[in-house]
Amino acid sequence: MIDAPAFGLASIWATHARFAPDRIAAICGDQRLSWGALDRGTNRVAHALLAMGVRHDEPLALVMTNSLEMLQVMFGIVKAGACMVPVSGLLTPAQVATMIADSGAAAVFVSAANRALVDAAGLPANVRRIAIGFTGEGWDDGDAILAAAPDADPGVRSRPEDRFNIIYSSGTTGLPKGIVQSHGARTHFAWSNALELGMARDSVALVTTALYSNGTMFMVLPPLLLGGTVVIMEQFSAAGALALIEQHRVTHAFMVPTQCIVTLDDPALGRHDLSSLQCLLSAGSSLRPDTREAVIARMTPHVYELYGFSEGFATMRKPGDAPTRPGAVGRPVIGFDLRIVGADDAECARGEVGEIVGHGLGAMAGYRNRPDLNAAILWHDPSGAAFLRSGDLGYVDDEGFLHIVDRKKDMILSGGFNIFPADLEAVIGEHPEVQDVTVIGIPHPKWGETPLALVIPRGKPDPAALLEWANARLARTQRLAGLELRSEFPRNALGKVLKRELRSAWWDKPK
Repeated sequence: MIDAPAFGLASIWATHARFAPDRIAAICGDQRLSWGALDRGTNRVAHALLAMGVRHDEPLALVMTNSLEMLQVMFGIVKAGACMVPVSGLLTPAQVATMIADSGAAAVFVSAANRALVDAAGLPANVRRIAIGFTGEGWDDGDAILAAAPDADPGVRSRPEDRFNIIYSSGTTGLPKGIVQSHGARTHFAWSNALELGMARDSVALVTTALYSNGTMFMVLPPLLLGGTVVIMEQFSAAGALALIEQHRVTHAFMVPTQCIVTLDDPALGRHDLSSLQCLLSAGSSLRPDTREAVIARMTPHVYELYGFSEGFATMRKPGDAPTRPGAVGRPVIGFDLRIVGADDAECARGEVGEIVGHGLGAMAGYRNRPDLNAAILWHDPSGAAFLRSGDLGYVDDEGFLHIVDRKKDMILSGGFNIFPADLEAVIGEHPEVQDVTVIGIPHPKWGETPLALVIPRGKPDPAALLEWANARLARTQRLAGLELRSEFPRNALGKVLKRELRSAWWDKPK
């Protein structure tokens, strides 16, 4: 029998380089990287890792800033047959240390801008630290190592079930949630979204968000699958994004709702030609109807909206969709299916509200080191098929569109970032004058939501001082907008805080 060829993303990228080496694969600032150069760069990373003794499927972390170097390190890890673990540079040192330890990473690649963060994390001696763009005591000179490595194909073959990456869903002070995604799942992500978003070989995709983020991959994996071009912003600005769309004739872009709001308010809007845009994808949280209408009127009529979760499920609302109810978030992306289940775990009828569960080819392999969560997230239909629980409440209307009603979980979506109240509560609860604390999301005109801490104190602490103390210990994306003292919280019979009642004071106000 003929052995099936390895034809995952890494081999597809190599094919683009072999037959169209001079086409531009990636742009960042004034730098351009051809497909041939991208192939050689990722090959060097792979060879360097293999020479270090990195094993097949072994996790390798990176704490890097948006750049062509980061792109090459990410996919060089993949080419080596290892598992990439991108970590946010916005986290605290303790959070970085926790994630790297949980992942089991044997090494970490670090940009110059994140050197102090990783130094402060106090990583154990058995984690190799590889410097990109700087040198220093205790650091391997990554630039020199890569320059000396061969640039030929490393000849590594990965199977669909092998790990492609571990994505951490939040900066956590306790046990983190590392989402393990296989080569097969990532390949499905690439081709399904390329189809849904109407991409082609000549597509030019704008990356406005951090490369470590799972949502950013909408503008990376699909266009690179097809041999297109990605334009990477080192750091987002509305004026910068608008200028890049015009300069590079960008066809596809991804913006979280907060970025859309900022762009609509920027004086640069109206000064640039955006006619090349065939798709502006929004995800991370729902676009307010007025924002969506303004984006369509002032930026592009080609607005796509995505609802989903990193564990592996998504629906998409496209420009051609015309739901009777404007709050619809679309139908399942190709390769996915969904159900609505009630409190008794039985499937709900059309129009009935329940928990959204989904499954498909892009589903995660599971959580890293969390068998408890793996069991809790699964729902099985009568045939035994496994679906992933979203933690969100919604319903499917008669037209087949999904609607989100509420969050079963208490996650806060602020400016496209997922904020988990338990993470913040764990930090605030360490203060000696805090008896109990709960964190809720309240409305914010720019970020959509922002976290507010409600504290039952010991003694009489100064709320302003307590707020400052907490924010100094939280990641930038987690910081509290305010802190209020309370004498008690509403609770159910089992003592669980009823956050819905607490939130109602802000969310249920008359319009």
